[in-house]
Amino acid sequence: MARKETQVIIKMNHLAGFMACTMSGASSKLALFLCGCYVVALGVHAGEPCVAEDQEAEYYVAAVYEHQSVLSPDPLALTSRKQALELMNQNLDAYEQQVMTAAQKGVQIIVFPEDGIHGFNFTRTSIYPFLDFMPSPQLVRWNPCLEPHRFNDTEVLQRLSCMAIKGEMFLVANLGTKQPCHSGDPGCPNDGRYQFNTNVVFSNNGTLVDRYRKHNLYFEAAFDTPPKVDHITFDTPFAGKFGIFTCFDILFFDPAIRLLRDSEVKHIIYPTAWMNQLPLLAAIEIQKAFAVAFGISVLAANIHHPSLGMTGSGIHTPLKSFWYHDMENPRGHLIIAQVAKNPQSLIGTENATGEMDPSHSKFLKILSGEPYCEKDAQEVHCDEATTWNMNASPTFHSEMMYDNFTLVPVWGKEGHLQVCSNGLCCSLLYKRPTLSKELYALGVFDGLHTVHGTYYVQVCALVKCGGLGFDTCGQEITEATGIFEFHLWGNFSTSYIFPLFLTSGMTLEIPDQLGWEHDHYFLRKSGLSSGLVTAALYGRLYERD
Repeated sequence: MARKETQVIIKMNHLAGFMACTMSGASSKLALFLCGCYVVALGVHAGEPCVAEDQEAEYYVAAVYEHQSVLSPDPLALTSRKQALELMNQNLDAYEQQVMTAAQKGVQIIVFPEDGIHGFNFTRTSIYPFLDFMPSPQLVRWNPCLEPHRFNDTEVLQRLSCMAIKGEMFLVANLGTKQPCHSGDPGCPNDGRYQFNTNVVFSNNGTLVDRYRKHNLYFEAAFDTPPKVDHITFDTPFAGKFGIFTCFDILFFDPAIRLLRDSEVKHIIYPTAWMNQLPLLAAIEIQKAFAVAFGISVLAANIHHPSLGMTGSGIHTPLKSFWYHDMENPRGHLIIAQVAKNPQSLIGTENATGEMDPSHSKFLKILSGEPYCEKDAQEVHCDEATTWNMNASPTFHSEMMYDNFTLVPVWGKEGHLQVCSNGLCCSLLYKRPTLSKELYALGVFDGLHTVHGTYYVQVCALVKCGGLGFDTCGQEITEATGIFEFHLWGNFSTSYIFPLFLTSGMTLEIPDQLGWEHDHYFLRKSGLSSGLVTAALYGRLYERD
């Protein structure tokens, strides 16, 4: 759980211009949207200049809503369906307000968070009055708003369907659902029903398009794991094919990775109720990393309960992000942004810098084992490949993310470090324009993570420590002043590597370059916008879970 911070983050990050407004075509829907979008998503004053091109055909307009839900005062208590609906309708009223706001901005799809309608911390019995009956969209074509009496206990689905019609947009929301089962079904629970954590997708005419039932439950005693994994995609007229999964699913192969084997899936819908955990698994951090790793867009809606460490939503593509992170304000927040229909990948690309800079040349020479030569005014100096001026730093251990990392301190204004654990060796080549009074460390972990879930990770991480002592490395911090130019790399034995990158004030950074070189995966960055908090390569070995 993240500690409280006195901050609000509503930002856009970009390498090239993400949005633009054509003032010469100001009467167009796109131009009107873009000006409005800056106001809603970024808090930029409406009077500030908008510069842009009309690229309506290449983009769609999306919204995600970070919702501060009205929670049951006692989720363990038994209640009636009527009482459950009274509570859920308060949250649905808030949803409807956001849909109407989004409709005015030309939004084509809106996403609401996990647990946003009913809340959490229920038992299997106490959540029952909050569950809607869920027919299979594969078997039944149904518009709940227009056919409200077709099935009993579908009041929530009816309201969501009507919102989609009213807002003339695709709508994705999360709710609890129930499905009767028979004793002949070997997986049927003793009470004769399945209970699922469910995302539903409605088209802009209110039709139930599809549903996804969460597979990787996170200590959710009220819900069942579906008998088979749902691999759900749906088509839209404005941006092609979307995939969908929920919260903890993002860390596992099924359904998240398998969905993306479909090359037509360019966009992921991601309702979540994520408790931030720094330095490696803050909500916006993993959302952005997933977008970058797969070259897709991620529409992520988180719940908003700062006292529980729950905040962080965003609309992310590899090169751009609009995000919201606020540990102080109790209110929810609507993000609206224009999203490329075909996101541009960052992997294997580099900025157009002309000639290769010396640091990248040195990095490539280190990996290839060649001598590295520098020319000064008089002569050429060469380092032999065997030495490379590897810094002699003490190795130490510290707990990070409940795992026992092996680390070395990052001292001095420049250097080349390496630290190894099991089969994974992590390296750092760095320069610092000025030294700050902070301790940074390069850490490695190659093993099975076993707290709050069991999964195998390989991690190379450059982190700012909580204090000046080695035992503070791995603590949760959000502010930093240390500026680095660096290459971070490791000999990973997986191709599933997520680049985690945060700077001071919960600011997302974008690497200059990512990719494979001589069987090592690397991240390269210069020109940080603020002090470095975390730069990490987070590898997942799904087959070792």
